[in-house]
Amino acid sequence: MSGMVNAQAILKARADFPALTQRVRGKPWVYLDSAASALKPWPVIERIGHYYTYETANIHRGAFFVADRATTFFEESRSKVKAFLGAAHTEEIIFTKGATESINLVAQSWGSAHLKAGDEIVVTEMEHHANIVPWQMIADRTGAVLKVIPVTDAGELDSAAMQKIIGAKTKMVAVTHCSNVLGTVNDIKAISKLAHSFGALVLVDGAQYVANFKVDVQEIGADFYAFSSHKIFGPYGSGVLYGRKDLLEKMPPYQGGGSMISEVTFEKTTYNSLPFKFEAGTPHIEGVIALGAAIDYINKWGFEAIHAHEGSLLAEATQKLSEISGLKIYGQSLHKAPIISFALGSIHPSDVAQILDQENVAVRAGHLCAQPLMRRMKTKGFVRASFSIFNQSADIDQLVKAVRKAQEMLT
Repeated sequence: MSGMVNAQAILKARADFPALTQRVRGKPWVYLDSAASALKPWPVIERIGHYYTYETANIHRGAFFVADRATTFFEESRSKVKAFLGAAHTEEIIFTKGATESINLVAQSWGSAHLKAGDEIVVTEMEHHANIVPWQMIADRTGAVLKVIPVTDAGELDSAAMQKIIGAKTKMVAVTHCSNVLGTVNDIKAISKLAHSFGALVLVDGAQYVANFKVDVQEIGADFYAFSSHKIFGPYGSGVLYGRKDLLEKMPPYQGGGSMISEVTFEKTTYNSLPFKFEAGTPHIEGVIALGAAIDYINKWGFEAIHAHEGSLLAEATQKLSEISGLKIYGQSLHKAPIISFALGSIHPSDVAQILDQENVAVRAGHLCAQPLMRRMKTKGFVRASFSIFNQSADIDQLVKAVRKAQEMLT
């Protein structure tokens, strides 16, 4: 099915998510926390069950038919991810536990080999902790310096400041493709062009972007790109690091163990070729195979239809929430993912979320793993509602009703 799926057809996607059939406290459940984790559709759930039922075997090493079949399906997922990201080579796709491990892999492997005292690592004020802390750790170890691109009041990167911060000393720019708090979509192509003009590399945290928009890592100029399976309807504990082949080939292994070796003696170990050099031990086999099923599911609808549906929900929710007196939405960029973070006057976001939960509306509240951004916005936290392919207009109405009730009860 192409991206030309009409709005009426995509509404049928809701029936694919069995979690939405449950009733909480005797009422329908409204799930608005896809920015944290997307619910799982039947094709993904069934693919995991099928693996455990008929394909349970380790990969790349079995000497029997079922093991060979499991290996084939595992590597088919690698090919699907390559196409999903627009990578040039399947060897550029490394399977990890998720975006966090992917970023740590680059920080520790590439960073240990290439950073020295005085070198600069550039991050932004809107980064998730997973794209801050690993760079702090490697900076402490190597003597490199962490520089931060500020965020404007509208929730966008300060382009003028960025032009001054990225320079001759910059070795790595680590930036989110889409803020998990504000929904802001960053212009990675422009950032990459600037970074590359100084010989710096670019790592993109794509965890919040890949479920909502099409990615082409070559077109945007990403040297590394990371995402987690559970954000795109796949299982927990699996994810991807894309890296340019020429860069990965020069990087030392991140972990040692089985699969990542070519030959081992007590005197010396030689390492396996890509991508296996970075995939030590038994991987999350069923998770990777089911990630392939999740990509198939996204491709079934197409990003054009997904973006149109979610964009419509974002516009409707923004309008209706804006009509609530005392509610402030943070993040006013014109280029946004379907994420709305807001504050309800001086009411603590956790208190608002608790009332919403009592109304069977599931949202996220707190610092959202982005404490530096909270300080920039002069708050300790937000309430965040995020939308996906399975949401509908009625969910927004229930959200607005619940927020109004929270306001009445807490003021």
